[in-house]
Amino acid sequence: MEEGGPSREEPTSWEDLYNVNLVPSELFLKFRKEIEGFRVGVNLEFLLVFSPLGDHLHQFYNNPSNEYLAKLVLKPLSPERRWKFICEPLHREVRLLSKKIPVTKFLNLQVGIGHNFQLQATGWKWKLTTCLGGDGVSRIRNKTSLGLCPGVDFRFGWRADYVLPEITGAVGTGEPLFNMNSGKLEASLDRVEAIFSQ
Repeated sequence: MEEGGPSREEPTSWEDLYNVNLVPSELFLKFRKEIEGFRVGVNLEFLLVFSPLGDHLHQFYNNPSNEYLAKLVLKPLSPERRWKFICEPLHREVRLLSKKIPVTKFLNLQVGIGHNFQLQATGWKWKLTTCLGGDGVSRIRNKTSLGLCPGVDFRFGWRADYVLPEITGAVGTGEPLFNMNSGKLEASLDRVEAIFSQ
């Protein structure tokens, strides 16, 4: 192509521009009950591993990589609640976690202490989280709730990684006068939660 002429770095197909995955990798059943200012919860968590190809239902029942977790959760109902207590009986582990503490507008800090009775070990953990960020791409992570009826809610955890379209150009530098990168979007439904409250 001649210098100064339009140049487009277009992908070979629309499938290269976007990818949307609607098969969740985490399924949660949550049962909650409020007792004297506290919320007691039982969480059943299924971490699923699916191959891109094949029968998802068959893989759900037969994949040895799938993991099952059961958690008991206790936390205060007050708006300024500062902690939650988690017990995992199958792993013989207990944890006390702080609520997410805002460090900046988009950055949160959470700290916790835990004890594993099987390993006889106690340790501290901390985690910085944000809804934005990523390596070389921008990321949005969010949860969307849908109330089905009183006492039954569904919550969907989704993620979108994107590179915004970019238009560049130059004159007298040997680079094209007009150059366009179409950007990219990869979105996935990562988690589905069914929440039953009483």
